[in-house]
Amino acid sequence: MGGLNLEVFKFGMYLMFPIGIMFYFGTNLDQRFSVPDFWPKPENANKVPYDRDEIHEELERLRARRLYLREQRLASEARQQQQQQNNDQE
Repeated sequence: MGGLNLEVFKFGMYLMFPIGIMFYFGTNLDQRFSVPDFWPKPENANKVPYDRDEIHEELERLRARRLYLREQRLASEARQQQQQQNNDQE
């Protein structure tokens, strides 16, 4: 068939192909596969409060936001009900 040279060539390919792929994709990863500004800056990221005062401020902020959204939702539901009643009367 092929002989010893073919077997040596095949063995070399079996060894060098994965090593070559790993070398090609393993070098310069930061430059090749990086997306600029992928991670948020620290000032734009969420900051976990650790102080007691910071925790209370954050809870108050969340409570105010939840109540504001609840009022908006209730007002929207009331408008929808009123529109349905107006449509039913017509």
